[in-house]
Amino acid sequence: MIRSRSSPSGNGTPSEAAPTGAADDSGTTDTTPPALPGLRGRGFALLIAATAVGLCGFAAVLPLVPLWASRGGAGEFGAGSTTAVFMLTTVLTQLAMPWLLERGGYRWAFPVGALVMGLPTPLFALTADLGPLLAVSAVRGVGFGMVSVAGTVLAARLVPHHQVGRATGYYGLAVGLPQVLILPGGVALALNIGFDTAFWLTGLCSVLGGVLAWGIWYADGGRNRAALRSTVRAAPEPGPAPDASAGRPLLRALAAPLVLMLLTASSAGAIITFLAIPLEQAAWLVGGALAAYALAVVAGRWTAGMLHDRHRRALLLLPGMVGAVAGMALVTAALWSVGDAPGTGTALLVLLGSAVFGLGFGAVQNETVTLMLNRAGPAGYGRASAVWNIGYDAGSGAGAMVLGLLIQLTGYGPAFAVTAVALLASVPLALGGRAGRGARARG
Repeated sequence: MIRSRSSPSGNGTPSEAAPTGAADDSGTTDTTPPALPGLRGRGFALLIAATAVGLCGFAAVLPLVPLWASRGGAGEFGAGSTTAVFMLTTVLTQLAMPWLLERGGYRWAFPVGALVMGLPTPLFALTADLGPLLAVSAVRGVGFGMVSVAGTVLAARLVPHHQVGRATGYYGLAVGLPQVLILPGGVALALNIGFDTAFWLTGLCSVLGGVLAWGIWYADGGRNRAALRSTVRAAPEPGPAPDASAGRPLLRALAAPLVLMLLTASSAGAIITFLAIPLEQAAWLVGGALAAYALAVVAGRWTAGMLHDRHRRALLLLPGMVGAVAGMALVTAALWSVGDAPGTGTALLVLLGSAVFGLGFGAVQNETVTLMLNRAGPAGYGRASAVWNIGYDAGSGAGAMVLGLLIQLTGYGPAFAVTAVALLASVPLALGGRAGRGARARG
């Protein structure tokens, strides 16, 4: 894998580099790849645009399919299984992504995955029967598995090493900011205009995202092509070696952030998958809660990315976990006694809890992915991205399946309480990442 280097200037942006690829006095050609355009390049901008547009087809559909399944007669377990099957095929695909990326997949994985995710989406509108919904969800999960891993890797590969924290933060904005409108907007569109319209529009978004991602190869005069190839990298920038290279196996180095990602993603999946069902008669509250959650995730992830690049430490990992626990506790309190018409107190708890949880979850997202990338090192970005995304999506899928079963057995309040307790038990794991072991020295 080729990774070009760029010397950091005092303000954290790439300094001017000498021209590369030119012949020297001996008549030989310098094969050093050209300096990456970085955060200000058109290639990175296309990645952000492709992510923001393409993942609208993921975010909007995620709460819609369980709601559509429940209207078709499926219980909570059946509704949750639509998310679980989607995430199962997502995770199975992600397991193969490091192998695919190392064999040329950096260029085509995102656009092809976006098409696989988007083209089948309108098929949801044909029936609300659980079997076909599960089949379409399984196909779409393959596409999302490709997009999720490729997008995270490209965010790191398209920029110099000293910009990785900010790059993952901006990538988090692209993932999360559209959800502020799309999560509640998709539900509102389906309930007020029709599910068929919602499914067609969200499928089109994913297809458009794939088209935008294909343009990364051609942007910036071809200077991004080295990052999209899978040949040997140039030497990494100076700095402490990642944990994985110091004799500790890579998976062990990634274990703690992986567990944190699994549990917080399970809780997020609970909110996104099930919140609309007990609150369906208060559509304004569902929309407001999902919007508050999505906006808070964006704020938490962006803030964590900025602070990580500035201090080279995972400063918000522990506060993020505490916030996630507090937010889930508030949502649990609201759902414990929710009725057909939620009162003012219930509404406030749902809105506040969703926002607080989202803020913590956003911070945990960025801190865990940055820790994993740093510990794996540049040569291990593909594996680190796959592990992080597997944690995210396996957590979301398992959370939806398990919580659906718990809801049928115990009700919404007790089921959400189990999620909050599991989060609380994992908080000590966040202490290990605050020292930022394996992080690179500043430029």
